[in-house]
Amino acid sequence: MDDFFFSLVLAGISVGSVYALVALGLNLTFWTTKTLNFGQGSLMMLCAMLTVFLSSQGVAMALAVLGSLLVIAALGMFIERWTVRPALRSGGSTMGWVVSTLGFGIFLQGMAAKYFGSQAVAFPEVIFTAQDYVTLFGQYVSLQYLVVLAVAVVLILLLELFVRKTVWGQAVHAVSLDPELALVQGMPVRRIILGSFMLSSVLAGVAGVLIAQIGGTVDPAFGFDLVLLGFVAAVLGGMGSSLGALAGGLVVGLISKLVGGYVSTAAEHGIAFALLMLMLAVRPQGLFGRPEVSKA
Repeated sequence: MDDFFFSLVLAGISVGSVYALVALGLNLTFWTTKTLNFGQGSLMMLCAMLTVFLSSQGVAMALAVLGSLLVIAALGMFIERWTVRPALRSGGSTMGWVVSTLGFGIFLQGMAAKYFGSQAVAFPEVIFTAQDYVTLFGQYVSLQYLVVLAVAVVLILLLELFVRKTVWGQAVHAVSLDPELALVQGMPVRRIILGSFMLSSVLAGVAGVLIAQIGGTVDPAFGFDLVLLGFVAAVLGGMGSSLGALAGGLVVGLISKLVGGYVSTAAEHGIAFALLMLMLAVRPQGLFGRPEVSKA
């Protein structure tokens, strides 16, 4: 294995773990409402920018991150209550939630540009610096990327344990299968859905902070490309599957970097969407997804 190929594989795994983290957040809302929050990218951006603002005011970094995540969790509640729920209530076949979540994301971008400025700002060091690395088979691997990979894997394992081993996890699974039946059986469907949006938003905030640390800067447009590639990863792995989110993210990251290294960096994003179209044509449910069964 030559050094160039190995370096591309390491880079693909690194960025793929970022896509997996975003896909995991998208999956959380899909479990309970069969909708996706396309405002995730703006939530990632806002959490990172709030962290920068709070830390610049002298707030300790840990408290700045925690405060930003609380704000993002509250916005997750708002998104479910005022953008997704009305769209779903207006009819089961409507796609109004797509426009609503996208519109709210654009609104957040505008507000961030107004109050924080439209220029990129430096993001402070949270865990590791850009100079922190380990050597793996003769290649330098950034500890920042390894943190993102570790966070993605740990969160996926925790979610799998939560769904399989806890009462609330079983309730989430029941709501994902049949919310009407779950409601009849006395489950707090509304609270479960609200909780899924809050947790999904918090995951977006965590991803935003980790990724902004890697890039070193954040601006109001931050996160838009990431949520698109996270969506590709979620579909590729199978919507609603935590393991699929990880697998899809790693596949998208690896293939994109290999194409960028051996063909052209301009083709990296294009190959990701080509994978999406191929998967939809060959296996619409994704690698780990199950075919959807319609109720008679």
